[in-house]
Amino acid sequence: MSELYMMVTIVDRKKNQKFLQFYKSCGLEVSMISLGTGTAASEILDYFGLDGSQKSVLFHVVTDAKWKEVKYGLRRRMQIDAPGIGIAFLVPLSSIGGKKALSYLTEGQEFVKGEESTLKDTKYELLVVISNQGYTEMVMDAAREVHAAGGTVIHARGTGTEKAEKFLGVTIVPEKEMIFIVVKKSQKNDIMRSIMDKAGLESKARSIVFSLPVTDTAGMRLVEELEEEEG
Repeated sequence: MSELYMMVTIVDRKKNQKFLQFYKSCGLEVSMISLGTGTAASEILDYFGLDGSQKSVLFHVVTDAKWKEVKYGLRRRMQIDAPGIGIAFLVPLSSIGGKKALSYLTEGQEFVKGEESTLKDTKYELLVVISNQGYTEMVMDAAREVHAAGGTVIHARGTGTEKAEKFLGVTIVPEKEMIFIVVKKSQKNDIMRSIMDKAGLESKARSIVFSLPVTDTAGMRLVEELEEEEG
């Protein structure tokens, strides 16, 4: 059995293309790219040899076997442990909505499905929806139909769109929106199914959805109290 992870890489924006080429050489062509700004104090930036705070945030789906390969290359070829280069880390994925989306996001990596999540006692999960730009409301309307609360939208750009027709049978435009929705684990399947049915690959939104386990939360008490009153 294999485990699936969301690999997050944060690098100086000027090194963006260099890292994308490295990941492509590792067989990771499908990625999401968003821009970020570092918040470290100037003395910390100086200590680590960072000359600015403009960052690129890269997202890839990897198996545990692929991560071992990529990690070795990040250290040897990309010198990621050197000050000022960047960081990469993993977040476990608990599920991906649909076989086509799974094939597209893992793009040929050997994956043997096991149990849904390595974290069994989580109360909440983070749904990540990747959709064509301009269709956030379509996604959120589908999620709200099954009692999801609000979401957060990040503008991003996708790569590997030439793979989309092979795995998904549709054309995927590079301009993307990533929508983050924190939901109760008990609601997750219903919300994912609603998004797939109403804003999925057959719709103009062309959405892909997957979930990440959330080990703890703060700021959800009001939502919980409202749900208790309705119950």
